[in-house]
Amino acid sequence: MPYIRYNNSNIEIVNAAGNKIIDNSAKVDGKAYAKIAKVDVKSLVTEECVNTPEPISALGSGAVAKVPVVLAQLTVQANVNAIITLPEYAFEIKRIRKNLKITQCLIIQDTNILFIKGFIRKNIEYSTKESSNAEGFSGDIRHITVDIPINCTTPLDYNGIAPLQPVANTTSEFQYQKREDIHHPDFSEKDELLSGDLREHNQISTEFFNELPFCDLISSRIVEFDEQLMPEHPNDKKCETPFEEKRFRRIEEKMVVFITLRLLQNRLVAVPAVAGAVRGPKGD
Repeated sequence: MPYIRYNNSNIEIVNAAGNKIIDNSAKVDGKAYAKIAKVDVKSLVTEECVNTPEPISALGSGAVAKVPVVLAQLTVQANVNAIITLPEYAFEIKRIRKNLKITQCLIIQDTNILFIKGFIRKNIEYSTKESSNAEGFSGDIRHITVDIPINCTTPLDYNGIAPLQPVANTTSEFQYQKREDIHHPDFSEKDELLSGDLREHNQISTEFFNELPFCDLISSRIVEFDEQLMPEHPNDKKCETPFEEKRFRRIEEKMVVFITLRLLQNRLVAVPAVAGAVRGPKGD
């Protein structure tokens, strides 16, 4: 069976013995092969770039490190109301497990408004009925997992340190003077046109990459109230159940979610020298 072999200048198809049987042809042993372009590698010259040291603006004095600085720490209260429909009739909620998930924690600095988005992942275990009589019933324990969305905004008070204000990008244009002769019957040979050159476009653009504040989750506390909606006795006359047992499919839940989070921003912080620090073997 032929196979493809690569070399510095071409691509060849050779047989099992290693002999070239085709070079960019169309067919081998009755099989069609597409023609493949040659591989070309060019070596580029790397130019030397000059650099200029820039002043470092940091908090405090000492060795400068880039670390997250706490801007604020707060507890946000989010109120959630939702209705959950089960895939089948249930007779009792056995257990509910909840986990908070945050997908967005974004501050709009000019307004000091914090946008929070996420969801509560809930796993609900409930009992079903397989057989029953007037004295009792039996069935399986089943479960569903649902995501209850959270979406709210809250004003922010910086009880740590105020964030750095973003530096805006700038764009400026400039032009050069143009001097040229005027060839027109209304002007003399000594007249000339002095103006900016409309045939060129010169511009200076400056772009700043600001550090965006971000959030860390510390803890959450969820207080909830779940209630069955329109519980009913089974309408099947052949199905007998204890008199107090009712089935339901919908649950209305009310949750108050307390989210404690920390807002941070990467900043340059100067770390002062520590008195009495252990020196290295060479006095470093």
